[in-house]
Amino acid sequence: MRELTYPFDPGTIIAKKKALRRALLGDGASRLQKKVAVLGGSTTSELIKLLELFLLDAGIEPQFYESEYAQYYQDAMFPPKELLDFEPDLIWLHTSGRNVANWPSIADSPQEVEDKFAAELTKFQGMWQALTERFHCPILQNNFEMPYTRLLGNRDGWDIHGRTHFTRRLNQAFAQYAQEHRDFYINDLDYLSGDFGLLHWADPAYWNLYKYAMVPEAMPACAFSVAHIVKSLYGKNKKALALDLDNTLWGGVVGDDGVDGIEIGQETGVSQSYYEFQNYVKRLKDIGILLTVCSKNDEENALAGLNHPEGALRPDDFIVIKANWENKDRNIAETAQELNILSEAIVFADDNPAERAIVEAQLPGVIAPQMEGVENYMAAIDRGGYFETTTFSEDDRKRGDMYKANLQRAQQQASFGDYAEYLKSLEMRAVIDDFLPVYLGRITQLTNKSNQFNLTTRRYTPSEMEAVYQSPDYIRLYGKLVDKFGDNGVVAVTIGQKLGTVLDIQLWLMSCRVLKRDMELAMLDELVKRCQQAGLTAIRGTYIPTAKNGMVKGLYESFGFSKTGETLDGTTTWELPLEGYMPKCHVIEVVGNLEG
Repeated sequence: MRELTYPFDPGTIIAKKKALRRALLGDGASRLQKKVAVLGGSTTSELIKLLELFLLDAGIEPQFYESEYAQYYQDAMFPPKELLDFEPDLIWLHTSGRNVANWPSIADSPQEVEDKFAAELTKFQGMWQALTERFHCPILQNNFEMPYTRLLGNRDGWDIHGRTHFTRRLNQAFAQYAQEHRDFYINDLDYLSGDFGLLHWADPAYWNLYKYAMVPEAMPACAFSVAHIVKSLYGKNKKALALDLDNTLWGGVVGDDGVDGIEIGQETGVSQSYYEFQNYVKRLKDIGILLTVCSKNDEENALAGLNHPEGALRPDDFIVIKANWENKDRNIAETAQELNILSEAIVFADDNPAERAIVEAQLPGVIAPQMEGVENYMAAIDRGGYFETTTFSEDDRKRGDMYKANLQRAQQQASFGDYAEYLKSLEMRAVIDDFLPVYLGRITQLTNKSNQFNLTTRRYTPSEMEAVYQSPDYIRLYGKLVDKFGDNGVVAVTIGQKLGTVLDIQLWLMSCRVLKRDMELAMLDELVKRCQQAGLTAIRGTYIPTAKNGMVKGLYESFGFSKTGETLDGTTTWELPLEGYMPKCHVIEVVGNLEG
């Protein structure tokens, strides 16, 4: 919804929040259902209404528990029955500088300041630990905005008695805790307040009258930020950035002006702005965002522009380059198909508002942010929060190389007449084994991102996955596939719970980048072997239909399972007896952790 994308008008959102909510709930979209507990140190009712809008727009329908005013500590340490019964999927601790109780005094000794710092940090860490032990779900914690006043002026930032200095120490301690603990995330109130403008962020009158920790106009920015974290946790962020070229990555039209005539580099303010935008885009690639080109251009001119000696990007930085005279929506749809991702996982950056409007109209779910003035391009992408990163793994860093290798595989496939011979030519080798701690982050990430090849689309938090890993009641498998073109990383996950002599499959998913490579057969063969070793006699599976996983509707049937039940919503149950099972995969060499 355009009203809820950056740059948005806070006043419009606040004034129209009821109408926006009705429109979102009435659009017929299928959304994840999530329960969010908001434990506030200030009045949170308006923030919750705004957060609901941004989450609905991101494909998540939330249900909220809201603590009473300033009861965040009591609810965390001594949860009331209402919170216990609510069983949240996620907890947001909405505190601010107003909730710091142990500020240092100018008369305090260094030890007294240290004692106050320790007391404040201990209070928060005690809440985090209590909530984690009780609810085993992700926790979002605001850090602190800078103080509204500086008693010591500039000295306030470095003197041990200064509230500015004290706040920075707390924020650093919060960050350290986030680095050391899974399922704990910081909502960066310090950055948000600075971005909004600290002088205008908080008004004492709003606190005194309504106990608002920030002015109403700042609340959409805060809710927007929290929504970024939530949608990233549940796999709703974007995967790829499709870029126009002329007047987007450089100034001018390369076909008319020639390579020497385009603006890029350090010579002028405008050319430097394009260079800085290219640098920002290249850094997105470094965190695993897939870069593609979608430009109305001759390919020769496009490549010449990308090889400009003053540019930061090169043709090799892009997975797919579509430089032709086709409609851009068609090119983006074809790019999504080639990458085996949904078109809605793509952000489209183009300076032309008409092209943006056409793409958004023809490809629902594709976001085309406003790109008005090259000096604003970075903010348009960055502030939009499309690529919010809550987890980051080695597989993320290498994602671009993995997708490039996939395109090479597709090219090789075209030269083979027999598909089985093509698969053998890939020289595939898979590590399939029980989970390893080093891969738990990637495995959890996959459960929250994989939507198409996912039989139940069950999501796991890091804490839930840790519990599965530690329990003897499960058979767990991850699959890592390597071939002559490269390492695909961890691409498959299966989790089954032992129930008597039957293994009940709780989760079966696979990354779409290894579709049609028989990896699912290799996983099944290994799963059957583990079940037989455990003395089990059958495997039971469930397919729960969603708007996106229709491709695996017949997977169990193709494996040789028999259907045992079906409900009105299309959910089906299946069972496979293990006696007499014959391995099905003949093109992948499978090894275990020690051999891999």
